[in-house]
Amino acid sequence: MQILLLAAAILAATFSHSSAETLLERGAYLVNGIVACGNCHTPQTPQGPAQGKEFAGTIIADTPEFTAFAPNITPDKATGIGSWSKTELIRAIRDGVRPDGSLIGPPMPFSMYRHLSDRDVEAIATYVMQVPAVSNAVPKSEYRIPLPPAYGPPVAGVPEPRPENILDYGAYLAGPAGHCLECHTPMVAGHFDYDNQTGAGGLKFEGPWGISVASNITPHSDGRVAEYSDAELATVIRSGIRPDGSRLFPPMGVHYYASINDRDMAALVAFIRTLKPKPNGG
Repeated sequence: MQILLLAAAILAATFSHSSAETLLERGAYLVNGIVACGNCHTPQTPQGPAQGKEFAGTIIADTPEFTAFAPNITPDKATGIGSWSKTELIRAIRDGVRPDGSLIGPPMPFSMYRHLSDRDVEAIATYVMQVPAVSNAVPKSEYRIPLPPAYGPPVAGVPEPRPENILDYGAYLAGPAGHCLECHTPMVAGHFDYDNQTGAGGLKFEGPWGISVASNITPHSDGRVAEYSDAELATVIRSGIRPDGSRLFPPMGVHYYASINDRDMAALVAFIRTLKPKPNGG
């Protein structure tokens, strides 16, 4: 109840301001915050994103199923998306289809991005298309599993989320925008088990840091989230530092989540509190 009251006050104070955002302002906030495009598309160093290589692409996964590279999404015409139209970029983000008709493969979270609102996906595309162009040729991803013919019918239109609907807006931030629920939900038979284990954690991510395991973010007794206050949970998301001083490992995008504003953080935390308790996944 405390977080709902706090969120309501913040939302009431900021809704009129947020509705006046330009597309570029909204896109900058999303891309460099909750959506965290650079978490995959920018080479990462121990000090954070590689300076001068923002959105220029990098390898993001090497598994038995595929070797995936996040492409260069800067407007460089030779190695990036400089020859794409905004409509083509929006189609790539939501439908997973490149201008040449080829399908983009995982781990791009199309099950989430298909539900980005029309304005938000246009804002993201508007921002990405004006970042500095970086020449950086990235290899094509290799898939050792069959890709589907499509991720669904073409997205026809998605309405704008209403920030004053706190829990619905929090669900939007945790799902289509931030895809938190994807990383924090176990997979069964190659599919995320949203029906039975949403938020239960357990996914393993390998990298230079070793192996990190996605936390259980449901209020289950096995999970740490149940022990955190709302303020502590917000701090963990923004800083990657738990109350006991231990740090979260990548790919948690704390460099980006630090800029999530109070309105959105309140809605996000309020939604996480509504998840059904689940034992640790994996």
